[in-house]
Amino acid sequence: MEIEHVKCLIIGSGPAGYTAAIYAARANMAPVLYQGMQPGGQLTTTTEVENFPGYPDGITGPAMMIEFMNQAKRFDTDVRDGWITKVDFSGDVHKVWVNGETEIHADTIIISTGATAKYLGLESEQKYLNLGGGVSACAICDGFFYKNQEVVIVGAGDSAAEEAHYLSKLCSKVTMLVRRDEFRASKIMVARVKNTPNIEILYNTETDEVLGDGQVVTGVRVFNNQTNEKHEIPATGFFVAIGHKPNTDIFKDYLDLDKTGYIINKPGTAKTNVPGVFVSGDAADHVYRQAITAAGTGCMAALDAERYLAAKESEVEAEA
Repeated sequence: MEIEHVKCLIIGSGPAGYTAAIYAARANMAPVLYQGMQPGGQLTTTTEVENFPGYPDGITGPAMMIEFMNQAKRFDTDVRDGWITKVDFSGDVHKVWVNGETEIHADTIIISTGATAKYLGLESEQKYLNLGGGVSACAICDGFFYKNQEVVIVGAGDSAAEEAHYLSKLCSKVTMLVRRDEFRASKIMVARVKNTPNIEILYNTETDEVLGDGQVVTGVRVFNNQTNEKHEIPATGFFVAIGHKPNTDIFKDYLDLDKTGYIINKPGTAKTNVPGVFVSGDAADHVYRQAITAAGTGCMAALDAERYLAAKESEVEAEA
């Protein structure tokens, strides 16, 4: 099997990966970018993006990611289909395998594999998610579309409480579905939600079905898991806030991860615990999870990678 050697390998193709590619390409690092399982990343599941600076009229997520890709290609980024199936960061050479076949040795690696929002898995939920008609896993991204409307949010942790509070400032009513008889969120977040007059909390309550007219969401049928009693809640938006899973499993033998699986970076940098391996975007960010912050860390990762290579070249020259 032939081994390919590259200066800079970028794994993932969301805003973080493409921004890293733009910066790396302009620094003559000849980046090779693998798009992964979901080319364009999570933004391809978002219909309207209205909060990314520079698009005054908004843009759809898929169209925006095509623009990112074209900009990266303009500076000769080698954008490829395929996903990384195995890595070996144990030695000085960073090794990765693509689709279980091609072996690549990279001087620097930028991981931009993102995270995947967890959904309930209901057929009706997936239907309206794919239609872009009222199901979302990001209140900050999509809450604005439900101004002065009634919405439902599922979840019991800190992020669910935070998103419910955020929605309460935009929406006329927010109904929160909590599966158990208590929250998992911190006391301060629970207090904030309970003290917000237009948030109604339903405990021991789960989603039976997301209701709609075939185009958009019109309500949610829920059931009490103690009594099995069902009832319908009118709503135009259904938000799922039950967590994200970072796409980092293949790195766990080599990189420091937190308990959820997010890659731990050295504060203020894109550096991981392995020299020459950098992280950007939602693979390391469980706090902000926005396209603009992902792009910013993509820039950081490329600059850190460039400095790492420059330092190595200086060492080689010094030895010579």
